[in-house]
Amino acid sequence: MSNKSQKTVSPAIPSPPAASVFLKVLPITLAVFIGFLTIGLPLPVLPLHVSGVLGMGPLMVGAVIGTQFVAALLSRAWAGALADTRGAKRAVVTGFLVASCSGGAYLVSLSFLSSPAPSVWCLLVGRVLLGCGESLIVTGALSWAIGLVGPQNAGKAMAWIGMAIYGAYAVGAPVGIAVQREIGFAGLSVAAILLPLIALALVARVRAIAPAAAQRMPFYTVLGVVWQAGTGLALCCVGFGVITTFIALLFAARGWDTASLTFTAFGLAFIAARVFFAHLPDALGGARVALVCVLIEALGQLLIWGAETAVMAHIGAALTGFGYSLAFPGFGVEAVRRAPPQSRGTAMGAYVAFSDVSLGITGPLMGAVASAWSLDAVYLAGAGAVALSALVAVRLLTSPRPA
Repeated sequence: MSNKSQKTVSPAIPSPPAASVFLKVLPITLAVFIGFLTIGLPLPVLPLHVSGVLGMGPLMVGAVIGTQFVAALLSRAWAGALADTRGAKRAVVTGFLVASCSGGAYLVSLSFLSSPAPSVWCLLVGRVLLGCGESLIVTGALSWAIGLVGPQNAGKAMAWIGMAIYGAYAVGAPVGIAVQREIGFAGLSVAAILLPLIALALVARVRAIAPAAAQRMPFYTVLGVVWQAGTGLALCCVGFGVITTFIALLFAARGWDTASLTFTAFGLAFIAARVFFAHLPDALGGARVALVCVLIEALGQLLIWGAETAVMAHIGAALTGFGYSLAFPGFGVEAVRRAPPQSRGTAMGAYVAFSDVSLGITGPLMGAVASAWSLDAVYLAGAGAVALSALVAVRLLTSPRPA
């Protein structure tokens, strides 16, 4: 047989059916859901704990919440490199272990309730650990899932992983408040220790994917490839950031006692969008889907800003969640298609890093807005930021894309 006859061209790999994609990523999705309860449970509790128990102002509340995202940002390059060179599964396992340590820092903070400053420092340490763990989990899980189902199903993979993340926010918020009422912040701290370990057990036997090729694009080079999609993500993340950081304070200021339902409304709408429309970024194009969805998200922010009842704020949160749900994989598909396959983990780390920048800045910046004007003003500012991401989507629609 001649050398020429031995050289065959690999046929195009057909896209597996949606059910097959779901089954392949299901264990990772469940693990991410359980692991992210470590973030979801304290979401409505931490702002009130820092404000009410420790007596800190909105600026410090924003700093405590935002520290997690800053830490995640600073660890994205490391997380992406670990996923590409040592394997995505290794990154996820390491992330769960680091996230578990954050609960220990929360427990230690309770020893200093009579001295608020040391207690806040312990909380900040916990948020740093949680941010690093979150960076490893998200970067590794996205790279792992895409590696299992193929880049042609990147949008679906990102949709399911994202559903797990925000489903944890939706479930975690009311559960966190219930745990706080029954057994206090100490109970939340213990849960933050145990939940990542349970998640770790779920993925222990899942097949790992081989690390990418030894030669990778440097992080800053990949950053240059995905910066447009990342900018769109950063702007639309503001809507999510102002809900997680300030909605509990807004409801308390207005005498409404259903703040936890806002997180539930956000999360359920987020999940519904993923269940029924997760295929759209792959089928119609990420930028086109993102353009429509960020406009829906901006409308949700405006409803919260002008809400005169708690129900109207819940509707605004639901629209925010629905729009943000598909904006993330919409911009993400554009990032994946512009990045080389051997640097997919680094590309995912670079892309998600833009959300870290956004959420890290949103907390303290919007805290300053709330201090200078009012709590509801942060949602008007949020609507403006989200609307700007529509311009990015238009730019992606008109710019050239690799075949």
